[in-house]
Amino acid sequence: MLDNRKIMIKILELIGFVLIGIMILAFVGVLGPNNVGLSPLFWGCAGAALMIIIYRKRKRKKEEKES
Repeated sequence: MLDNRKIMIKILELIGFVLIGIMILAFVGVLGPNNVGLSPLFWGCAGAALMIIIYRKRKRKKEEKES
């Protein structure tokens, strides 16, 4: 069970880092030169990264209550 949890944490961290990288590239304008700044791609990645953070925080609180 712990191995599955560690794998899930690593996968979520990797996805989070990819989303942050895409956010930076979208903000600078590398991915969409017409939408430099706060483009829909930037906000989509920011929302997804925030959802990952909230999910991990809820899981951590749930596990603390169980132990």
